[in-house]
Amino acid sequence: MTTDTTSGGSWAAPLRALGIELDTSARRLGEYAYDASNYRVKPLGVAYPRSVGEVAATLKVCHQYRLPVTSRGGGTSMAGGAIGSGLVLDFSRYLNTLLRVDRDAHTATAEVGIVLTDLQDRVAAETEHQLTFAPDPSSKSRATLGGSIANDACGNHSVRYGRTSDHIIALDLVTADGLQLTATRTGLHPTVTGDQLATERAATLTAGLHALVGEYLGDLRSELEQIPRQVSGFHLAHLLPERGFDVARSLAGSEGTCAVIVSATVQLVPIEATSILVSLGYLNVVDAALDIPQILTFAPAAVEGIDEAIVDTMRRLRGSRSVQGLPPGKAWLYVELDGGDANELHAKADELLATLQDSGRVLASQIVATNEERQSLWRVREDGAGLSARLTNGADSWPGWEDSAVAPKRLAPYLLDLQKLLARFGLASVMYGHFGAGCVHMRVTFDLRTPTGRAVMADFAHAAAELVVSHGGSLSGEHGDGRARSELLSIMYSPSMIDAFVAFKTLWDPAGILNPGILVDPESMTDNLALDGVPERPWPTRYDFTTSTSPLVGHKADPFVKAVQGCIGVGRCRSSSGGVMCPSYRATKDEKDSTRGRSRVLQEMVRGSKPVDNLWRSPEVRDALDLCLSCKACSVDCPVGVDMASYKAEFLSHFYRHRVRPRSHYSLGWLPYWLRITARIAPSANAILSSPLAKPVAALGGVTTRRRLPRFASARDLRRALAQDGHPQPSSADTDIVLLIDTFTKGFRPEVARAARRVLNASGKSVTCNSSVCCGLTLVSTGQLGAATKLLSRAAAILDDGTHRPIVVIEPSCAACLKQELPKLVHSDAALRVAKRIRNFSGIVCELVDAGWHPKWKRTTPPHEVTVQTHCHEYSAFGSGSQTAALRALGIENVREVAGCCGVAGNFGFEAQHFDISMDIARLALAPAIASTNRDTPILADGFSCQMQIAQLDPRRQVLHLAELLDESSTSS
Repeated sequence: MTTDTTSGGSWAAPLRALGIELDTSARRLGEYAYDASNYRVKPLGVAYPRSVGEVAATLKVCHQYRLPVTSRGGGTSMAGGAIGSGLVLDFSRYLNTLLRVDRDAHTATAEVGIVLTDLQDRVAAETEHQLTFAPDPSSKSRATLGGSIANDACGNHSVRYGRTSDHIIALDLVTADGLQLTATRTGLHPTVTGDQLATERAATLTAGLHALVGEYLGDLRSELEQIPRQVSGFHLAHLLPERGFDVARSLAGSEGTCAVIVSATVQLVPIEATSILVSLGYLNVVDAALDIPQILTFAPAAVEGIDEAIVDTMRRLRGSRSVQGLPPGKAWLYVELDGGDANELHAKADELLATLQDSGRVLASQIVATNEERQSLWRVREDGAGLSARLTNGADSWPGWEDSAVAPKRLAPYLLDLQKLLARFGLASVMYGHFGAGCVHMRVTFDLRTPTGRAVMADFAHAAAELVVSHGGSLSGEHGDGRARSELLSIMYSPSMIDAFVAFKTLWDPAGILNPGILVDPESMTDNLALDGVPERPWPTRYDFTTSTSPLVGHKADPFVKAVQGCIGVGRCRSSSGGVMCPSYRATKDEKDSTRGRSRVLQEMVRGSKPVDNLWRSPEVRDALDLCLSCKACSVDCPVGVDMASYKAEFLSHFYRHRVRPRSHYSLGWLPYWLRITARIAPSANAILSSPLAKPVAALGGVTTRRRLPRFASARDLRRALAQDGHPQPSSADTDIVLLIDTFTKGFRPEVARAARRVLNASGKSVTCNSSVCCGLTLVSTGQLGAATKLLSRAAAILDDGTHRPIVVIEPSCAACLKQELPKLVHSDAALRVAKRIRNFSGIVCELVDAGWHPKWKRTTPPHEVTVQTHCHEYSAFGSGSQTAALRALGIENVREVAGCCGVAGNFGFEAQHFDISMDIARLALAPAIASTNRDTPILADGFSCQMQIAQLDPRRQVLHLAELLDESSTSS
């Protein structure tokens, strides 16, 4: 029977009749055509099973129609294992429950869609932080248990805890034709007692597996499990008699090609009481690798390696404060030691350092002193795959040969030969990885946009496979073979071993519908490359996308095309904790609402064959961008710096060109113009807000009627606020600082301008206030870029006064707009000069404190603690710790920073259709933080939209701008 290849074909009808949640829309298929690899394979549909029964029913239908099936968790496969041409089963939405924990047996059973960090957190909570699930790949904040089993993932602590397969006790699975079986450490049996068909299938499979072992006994013993990270191919050595016929572990690393795993019982390990991190600096990664055998004698929990390219990229994207705790060097090792006694650990660390000093290769070393520094270093390592994708020299780097492994003692000579091979092909790379386990992650500067470049990639991969095999190594150490390396298995294994792999796959999936083209009967590594087939043509834009992406190197890709293709699919935007990105995904858990999902739809757009003007009118792209808050958190939280807010603004500017816009674009988007009017008629406007007319007026403008609306300030209010306490304002030429009174401050809270001026004056600085310019932020966020550019051009002309004085902007979103959007939309030297002078208020406070100013608190001491909601734009433009750094510089050590977006993000939360999602986002982090903050503890929210959301959640809360806190509580000293 042939596969029905129509998106709404005959296979879809029976699935929908069964109540399976199925999506075959063009937008959805675009989202799931990619993972974190070099590949693009568009599926026919995406299903979201809610139960094991639905999985079984789905597979029965797919088996009937010979429809290929690909299992997917977080979609973070770097080898192309999470994409397929048939039906994709996404387990992450519903099948993500921790089913049970057995503290006595140290086991847990969970559905395969559970994210690893969620599994670890829930296990820790249920065991009073005594136990955890050990495997911790760098993608653990979005990778799922099922994906870890499929790839036999390892992680940063694999030196201590090994691979995922080392922790598997049992797997509940569904066969290709829909039967439910359970694989254990000693065999296979039906999941449901009394299921006759499943019983018969278990018996048939058991007999077939025993026969396979008997036929290939010598090959299994001599070719498999030769090094700690031999993940390539099937793990058939677990079926050997001396290993107890471990069917569960034999399926680890099978990449979804044999059965669909729905839940797993895994072994848990104790959490060590304490640990310390030692960072070691080297001249290069080869020197670092030479010390690995000596380091391993100290029984470390982790030994991770990185090179300078990752560190340089991190600092470029996120500032110098983003990397802390590294000694001098050009390559580094992180060595973590753990145990029960801190003194013993420090003594052990001292002994380790003394031993390594004798080798003469360590340039410098240090014990990482603070938790903040530890988190900084681990984040650099965990973001390595993304950070190394866009290098500081402008080159792009790609996976394909990113996961080879050798025995740890062979690592140094292997790396040396690998560098020689790269040089022979004229390629460069970034190297990092689990050096203590002999696993090397690297991204290579392949040119995947041209036929010549793709041929070079294939030739290099074949040569690299020969090289790693000559060192007794494996093509893959934890990422799996997938589409990237399956065709190379014949270099690593004998023909007899390849025959055993085929026999194993055929026993489980005789029809060949489960993840076809991977491991067995592989497709070519140059088939279905995502950058192949993208038309080379100009995409005229208002934004200058060459300033937000790496310079074009070696190809003709249009700047906008290269920008939207920046997403490489690592999926950090799907994380539920850490950073801010992506607020809408955290609320909906839908791929379409992730930065990655939106990027993939944009990537489909630039692949289109229609004229560019028509592609800009894509309704699928508009729908994908609808719940983007334009918060800009992705521009810093995404390891490759995807700036979805800019892409959205650019797209909307074209989509609505010569079209009627949504009503909110005229009401909220034109806010700078409306506020000029309300400043003159504020009493009348506020009277309307307090009357029954408020709701119909709001509804007329597309504004939600369920939100508390702000009161308008009058021009008179602003004049009073800016009065110099009875003294004339100094001449502009004589002042130290320009205080920019932005549109939001003028229109809604001029009292903050007064506080800001007083604080700056109290620091000994003279200030001139400028309330004559607007950044046009609301026009930018609604894609009205022509009007926004006019306002920004005027702002640049006025503010470029020939001085280098700081321009302090009270509203952080306006400060961010002038710092980031101004030079991208106004292509002039004046725009660049003004952007460099922009400061947010907390940033200028830090500068003043560094210069020697300290406020003299009217109270005996500063506030004991402060809760801070950092505006997302401030987070992206000025750093996540800008407010916290200012408060600590002022002597306030106990700062609680809300870890997430408030949900308003300018106009987004005021739009009627977005109110519910706005409040869902607020309930993730902001609402709990407010509820747990004492009434006498100050809450700071410099962003006006953040203040409005807090007022919506708790109308009786007083919320302050940092300037107000300082003005009310201190004087100068």
